[in-house]
Formats: sequence, structure tokens, C-alpha cells
Amino acid sequence: MQAQSTAKVRFFGCLHTLRRERGLASETEVPVPDQGLTGEELAHALALPLEMVEAVVVNRKVYGLEHRVRPGDRVAFVPRGTPGPHRFALGIYSAGRGEGRKDP
Repeated sequence: MQAQSTAKVRFFGCLHTLRRERGLASETEVPVPDQGLTGEELAHALALPLEMVEAVVVNRKVYGLEHRVRPGDRVAFVPRGTPGPHRFALGIYSAGRGEGRKDP
């Protein structure tokens, strides 16, 4: 059996609105090469302005845009401007500072 070659992507907040304004669905499947691609590369492939994207959620965990998305992953983009308490609760604050870094 051949491995899954797509990732499921959802959009929330202003990114959802942007997709709707463009006549696109708020959920889509995107082809992903076996070696994967970064969240930034995926955002570019989906024509998402990077200034509107703060982080990427992959399989229910928040990462910075440098994280690699692999075939079969479930992905959501976190828009900039997510309210303060949610930034810490969801891990957006740490993700935006880079993977593997510890908060002071």
C-alpha cells in the first residue's frame, strides 16, 4: 500500500476569512512530498501571506513555521493576533520563538 501523499489543512480566524473571500474552502488537502515541507513552504503553496501567519499546528501540537509537515499530517495555521491568554495555553508564544527554545 502506498503511503498517504497529502496533508489535511484547516484555516481559522482571518485566514478562514481570506480563503472564503477568495472563493476557497476553509479545509483542503494538499499534496506533500515524502520528505515533507516546512510550514512556511506550505503557507506559500497555499498563497497565505506570511505576515498573517504566526504558527502552524501539526497533529494537535503548535510549532513555528520552520517545522516540517509530512504526508498524512493534520495541519492548521494560527493567525497573528491570537489573544494573549490563548498564546500561552496553546503554546503559540513558545512556538513563535523557535522550536527547542525555552522561555526565560
